[in-house]
Amino acid sequence: MKSFSIALALVAPVHAGLRFGCSSLTIQRLDPVVEPGKSPSSHLHHIVGGNAFNATMTGDVGARGTCTTCEMSEDFSNYWTAVLYFKHPTNGSYHRVPVTNNAALAPGTKGGMTIYYTQHDFTTDDLKNQPIRAFPPGFRMTVGSPTTSTLDQAKGHIGLRYNCLQSLLNRGAEMVDFPTTPCPAGIFTVHHFPACWDGKNLDSPDHQSHMYNTITRDGFTNAPPCPASHPVRMPQVTYETVWDTTKFNSMWPSGTPNPFVWSFEGSSGYGTHADYMFGWKGDSLQRAMNKSECFYDGCGSITKQAMSTANQCTVKDMVGEETDGWLDHLPGMA
Repeated sequence: MKSFSIALALVAPVHAGLRFGCSSLTIQRLDPVVEPGKSPSSHLHHIVGGNAFNATMTGDVGARGTCTTCEMSEDFSNYWTAVLYFKHPTNGSYHRVPVTNNAALAPGTKGGMTIYYTQHDFTTDDLKNQPIRAFPPGFRMTVGSPTTSTLDQAKGHIGLRYNCLQSLLNRGAEMVDFPTTPCPAGIFTVHHFPACWDGKNLDSPDHQSHMYNTITRDGFTNAPPCPASHPVRMPQVTYETVWDTTKFNSMWPSGTPNPFVWSFEGSSGYGTHADYMFGWKGDSLQRAMNKSECFYDGCGSITKQAMSTANQCTVKDMVGEETDGWLDHLPGMA
């Protein structure tokens, strides 16, 4: 999907689902979905959302959270991805790429991510024909894999894509791999999650098999009907992140390969992935998903907070390692 259609959705009337910002919560080597109980985890993550985030997360996360970096004050979920680094083409040192704000978010949002929960697509919800069931407490899932190493494998991860930003509202074409030339406004990443649940398991050994993806093309499109094996239609969750690569453009020699790497290293962008830990308070997400023709805030069914309040939410540093500045190796990769 071209950026024009997405940008148009931000300024034209839209009537379905939720879209909101979450400021950055923490950047640490923890992964309570893939490596529960392990501190530190194998590679660094950028995390947003509720302050119940920890190395181990079980049960009702929403009931334990006391604050959240998200605009929706009843959302104590956690959302995370790997962290983008610039690898210096000459000396091989690494510098963490900062996250910057996406377009059309609440004033005061600091970096973080843009989060979507869509029922159908941007213009309709179709709730009469396709009711949506909110995730249950304890639910978690992942998309993508850091072990993805070929172009064909990456193409198979529908909805995990990159954009070379010309501006925040001019994203250009979606790509399977990192951009091959410097981007005037940064690198944009998107992670679309599947929307069909088996109705039984809150997780699975690979953190993906309890869900099923019926979408066959990129972008914000309605997922086709769920199969009998995964019959329960859930919200379509999407993350957007803007990585401010602009400060490194002058250090990228013309004609040389892409110098950006994920925090698990790799030689390409094929291994992009994301984790989701459900943590909405009570029935708040279900209330929003039951609302017809609403966007952004569920037509008032969800309480919002000022981002000045959201930005006060923190978690402690549970790993205690340097992740910023010029580093001779990626965190955990020595």
